[in-house]
Amino acid sequence: MSETTSKSNASADEPTPSAPAPSDCCSPAGDAAVSDKLAMVSGSVLLRVWLGVRAIQSGIEKFATTAQVDRPQLADGEPTGLSETVTVKAYSLSAYQGIPPAMEDTFADQPLIPAFMLPIYDAVLGPALLILGATVLLGIASRASLFLLGMLYVSLTWGLILLGSAGDAGVAWLGTHIILIVLALQLTRHDPLRVLKKW
Repeated sequence: MSETTSKSNASADEPTPSAPAPSDCCSPAGDAAVSDKLAMVSGSVLLRVWLGVRAIQSGIEKFATTAQVDRPQLADGEPTGLSETVTVKAYSLSAYQGIPPAMEDTFADQPLIPAFMLPIYDAVLGPALLILGATVLLGIASRASLFLLGMLYVSLTWGLILLGSAGDAGVAWLGTHIILIVLALQLTRHDPLRVLKKW
């Protein structure tokens, strides 16, 4: 009798195996976490691509010019034998202007801008936009690239501030770019499509 009682007590002391917990991947919380992660990855890539394309196109526009070309006049889709001269947009290395001539003259009169800096800035601005835009777009050292692009926009902002009220719209527009760069820096850790991820 006592032996039977001791066996019953021993059985009662043994822990009852619990059922395995459901996997998070199949639970509503797990689905939400996956969706949030995907949203952060998509947002970081999208913002990086936008900033990269924006900088690259801004750099390309430094090489823009206009050209006069003759085009045949058409009547009902058929050439009339006459031609007309039209102005078209074109790109050329020889047309490069980092700082527009009108603004360069204005900056030359600013006492806070050393005269020797203007030619250097004019020569560097376009290539800097192209290079930084490409590294941001391709995710090469994203943190460093975004920071340097932000500093470039800060330098442009400083120049526009010196123009007074004429540059206020540009200052606000560049301020929006700075906010986007700060957001991109915050989202960089969620971006898997990067090279030199430490930087």
